[in-house]
Amino acid sequence: MRRLWHSIGLVPLFAASPALAQLIPSVPNLPTSLAPGQLLGRVDEALENGAGRVAQRLEAIRRDAAARLVRAYPDRIVLDPDGNLARAGEVVVDDPDAALLAAMHAKGYAVLAREDVLGVRYTRLAVPRGRTLGQAIRELRKLGAGNVTADQLHATSGNVPASPAPAAAGSGTVVGVIDGAVPGATLRAGFASGAPRDSDHATAVASLISGAGIVRGGLPGARIASADVYGTDPAGGNATAIARAIGWMVDNRVSVVTISLTGPANPVLGKVIAAAQARGTAIVAAVGNNGPAAPPAYPASYPGVVAVTGVDARGRVLIEAGRAGHLDYAAPGADMLAMAAGGRTMRVRGTSFAAPLVAATLARFYPAASAGQLQAAIAKVDAVARDAGARGPDPVFGRGIVCEACRTPAR
Repeated sequence: MRRLWHSIGLVPLFAASPALAQLIPSVPNLPTSLAPGQLLGRVDEALENGAGRVAQRLEAIRRDAAARLVRAYPDRIVLDPDGNLARAGEVVVDDPDAALLAAMHAKGYAVLAREDVLGVRYTRLAVPRGRTLGQAIRELRKLGAGNVTADQLHATSGNVPASPAPAAAGSGTVVGVIDGAVPGATLRAGFASGAPRDSDHATAVASLISGAGIVRGGLPGARIASADVYGTDPAGGNATAIARAIGWMVDNRVSVVTISLTGPANPVLGKVIAAAQARGTAIVAAVGNNGPAAPPAYPASYPGVVAVTGVDARGRVLIEAGRAGHLDYAAPGADMLAMAAGGRTMRVRGTSFAAPLVAATLARFYPAASAGQLQAAIAKVDAVARDAGARGPDPVFGRGIVCEACRTPAR
């Protein structure tokens, strides 16, 4: 019988909400291109047809959903020159000087914002009407802009009709969640229009860190710092929003931040992550659910990011798990419960739910940000990880499976 996972997504569709590779931040004003039941049913069909067809099926679903989103929000969402979903009519330029700004202004570009995140300076520009992102990027490069990109979107979308349950109150280490908003979090901030807006996906991720109800957490009693990069914006989850959220985490001295979102490489976001790491903040990220043949997922693939895949109750890597440029750990990501709306629990599946278990384990050994202590903390995580697959580190399980006892079995 076909299984329909309650309120989760297995394939990142980028943008109708925050993370359909997993559960997805609740964005009620964003109708999904496919109803959750239809989408998950189609994914189940792919899984039933065998591993050989999964990658092709997932890619077809992703492309179809992306095309529908562009049609639904043509003034907010477009494809960049590489085929990634991005904010419409906006480009990002690395730290332009006054002369370059003047030249861009003469060509009709307007400054939306000049931002400095952890010393990484960039400018967001509005593209003149009638020019595509590709045309704008080429034109700005000819003007002398060294690094011009679209502001790509991360993860996927879908409505989750309900009100999230509060996170469990705690007094322990603060662990960061960049996603939608977590109700009841110790610290909360928004980095998109309409944010912070409570999210079921973020609530589920947080419950796997601190625990909630019958759901076991990897670090019971942990407090949550919640950064909402989606709000009610159809084009939320963009690279610069995530960058600003990371800067906020660093400013609040959060030692470990988990990001269960995926997207393409973005130079501004990559630089901000490197700057955060230099200040001692550890970033943990899921490899996503686009399948092992998909391009490497980001932010998991940025250097130094702790990349996490998911395993089921039998210790098998999820058939839909994506990949990254490197892999550090595996953790439970299926056959398990997480907190749902209104205090209920639900069965979840996806690498989204493996990442917070690794983040919680790392935070246990790394309660305060200190770049000089991070490698020692990671060595302690290595010590508690169970080696699986080929002996030693391998590209399937990384350095081992973490937090297996943290799974709250789904019955």
